[in-house]
Amino acid sequence: MAADLGELLVPYMPTIRVPRTGDRVFKSECAFSFESPESEGGLYVCMNTFLGFGREHVERHYRKTGQSVYMHLKRHVKEVSCPLLLLVCDFELGLKKDYEYEDEAKLVIFPDHFEIPLPNIEELPALVTIACDAVLNAPSAYKKQEPESWEEEIQVSRHARSLRQLDNGVRIPPSGWKCQKCEMRENLWLNLTDGAVLCGKWFFDGSGGNGHALEHYRETNYPLAVKLDNITPDGADVYSFEEEEAVLDPHISEHLAHFGIDMLQMQKNVSCLITQLEWEVIQESGMKLKAVYGSGFTGIKNLGNSCYLSTVMQVLFSIPDFQRMAKLGHGLLSGQYSKPPMKSELIEQQKGVSPRMLKSLVSRGHPEFSSNRQQDAHEFLLHVVNLVERNSAGLENPSDVFRFLVEERVQCCQTRRVRYTQRVDYCIQLPAPIEAATNREELLAYEAKRKDAEENMRAPPEPVRARIPFTACLQAFTEPENVPDFWSSALQAKSAGVKTSRFASFPEYLIVQIKKFTFGVDWVPKKLDLAIDVPDFLDLNRLRATGLQAGEEELPDLMPPIVLPEDTRAPEIDEAAVMQLAEMGFPLEACRKAVYYTGNMGPEMAFNWIIAHMEEPDFAEPLTLPSMMDLGPSASDGPMGATPLANSPPEESVAILTSMGFPRSHSIQALKATNNNLERALDWIFSHPEEESDGLSDMADTEPNDNTFSNTPSQSDSTMSPDMTGPRVKDGPGRYELFAFISHMGASTMSGHYVCHIKKEGRWVIYNDHKVCLSERPPKDLGYIYFYHRLCSS
Repeated sequence: MAADLGELLVPYMPTIRVPRTGDRVFKSECAFSFESPESEGGLYVCMNTFLGFGREHVERHYRKTGQSVYMHLKRHVKEVSCPLLLLVCDFELGLKKDYEYEDEAKLVIFPDHFEIPLPNIEELPALVTIACDAVLNAPSAYKKQEPESWEEEIQVSRHARSLRQLDNGVRIPPSGWKCQKCEMRENLWLNLTDGAVLCGKWFFDGSGGNGHALEHYRETNYPLAVKLDNITPDGADVYSFEEEEAVLDPHISEHLAHFGIDMLQMQKNVSCLITQLEWEVIQESGMKLKAVYGSGFTGIKNLGNSCYLSTVMQVLFSIPDFQRMAKLGHGLLSGQYSKPPMKSELIEQQKGVSPRMLKSLVSRGHPEFSSNRQQDAHEFLLHVVNLVERNSAGLENPSDVFRFLVEERVQCCQTRRVRYTQRVDYCIQLPAPIEAATNREELLAYEAKRKDAEENMRAPPEPVRARIPFTACLQAFTEPENVPDFWSSALQAKSAGVKTSRFASFPEYLIVQIKKFTFGVDWVPKKLDLAIDVPDFLDLNRLRATGLQAGEEELPDLMPPIVLPEDTRAPEIDEAAVMQLAEMGFPLEACRKAVYYTGNMGPEMAFNWIIAHMEEPDFAEPLTLPSMMDLGPSASDGPMGATPLANSPPEESVAILTSMGFPRSHSIQALKATNNNLERALDWIFSHPEEESDGLSDMADTEPNDNTFSNTPSQSDSTMSPDMTGPRVKDGPGRYELFAFISHMGASTMSGHYVCHIKKEGRWVIYNDHKVCLSERPPKDLGYIYFYHRLCSS
């Protein structure tokens, strides 16, 4: 038999490989579907490429490549019922189930499907045996990526068991805490030895303070401290100064009781009370929600803080233009992975599909989205749109449905002259003016009670949520805003200026983000607790841009004169910010470049620059500035020393864009098209992939790109812009209907949970990770991002 198997495999030996270092073995999921070893047909792993295929795709791979030898992996799952009744996912009572697993592996030779059970060491050639063992023992391709991005496991502190606590009579009240040295009331830590309440150190990850807790440790060597506002009946955040890391304290309940803190009775601060109420309302807790199955009702598994990704993708794949994206689209829309339970099953289980492959693809190279930390769903949505933009050059672009033009009208307050420009956008961000709240008196009364409770160290009162009319948010968006450092080309000097924004075109699908988040003193994004009466139907036609009006006089097309340096002294750099970054372990020269290229705007902006550029080969090389003598025509060529817009943009701006990895010609073209506005130039680059502008690149150094579009409303529901050299927009009427919204639960975008509600077949459906149910009471007033589709003309 051994000879027979050996002879059988001889023709295929050249195609069988042993995985080498760096090879990724995809043995957990099919490359084209969500079939896995647990699926009915199992998973087939190619013994040459190590790609995995489900039963329906392996035949196609064989026909296309001629590869004949695959390893078939099958996991048999057996249920073991326990006599324990419980409520699962708000569905119904059932028996708690446990599972046993039995794994089976075979070599399969196509096209005859000849099977060789494994292990079969004695009968297989040595090379085949080594290859099979290597594949079976190799970690999944996704698992190999996780150690770099997933959080390390927190260990038990070596001080926890033998911690000495002073019998000094210190008792900690339930609220009203402040640092004993600086009066700070946020980011407070309780030393578990002597009960000192002190503030933490300022870090870029969000924690903030003046470092008094660390100073106290250096003076006393008392090693453990617990974060006061995170103590709950479920646990607490403990830090070891001596071990320099977050740790576990198995005896935390006893250690807190020493200072009069009962963990079982301990609740988080006011913001956590608000969060608790928010979770109940947004997730529709307490209601018996009916699970739904079939096409378009498939959930997405949570990989650990991946709910921001799940909600964004669920909404995108409810839009027809995005539904042609292959694997995830098939998984969510085919209904193959969302089938009703059999009558014999006591518990309705919705498994959902895993987004591991998608997450690996869209987060590649991104320091935040490739991590296992919670992220801002709005930032991720724009990240996905940018990726689609970059990879759709010359192809059908799904993100066309979101793109629109904003007309910005800037007026010089002194001369009353104006300038109209346009920029591309994909989302409108609406302010949430607290001063417009309809329950203002109730909010003032609550704030007085809260302060009184804090001063007298009593439990905080029940939170009161601000209720803001949507019309007030829209009004705040349309109001004129001051332009900082406005330079008037009419005066050839700085002056006061105001800017207003209107829609130069209306997108087919409108994204509205409510600006609920602000930054606290510790740099952590914090959420404002508010409810907004977001309408189901929206008419924005009155916000249609009108362009230059009769009687208005335009500002001259001039830019501020370039001031050449009188000497070669080094540029001014905030050395304090440089040292703050250097203390975090980054190279000094990289820190100097980060502070310089972000315009001395502070360590947080510079830190973001470092994260985005740390993989570049010249990351740690000294800062070198471009020559100011290569700027093209002299500044004296224009009137009064000003430079016409047609000349080259400032070299400093070009250098900033090229340092971010964009080609020089493309950077110059973007700056010219946006009046040398860096922020708008970035938007322009993302909406004009370099491949599309190849034909224009030769003109980049001589002609500015004219992005002027007609503001006349289209008579049809949706028309593409006629100027194909500029951004493509699907203009049409500004009347919309709400069809989806994403909600966030938690006090910060860096934590919490996301769910989304989507209107399908006339019913609101809640998507909560892998669970998909009919919504009984959709919390439209608590959303974070809203999605509208254009109404057809009647």
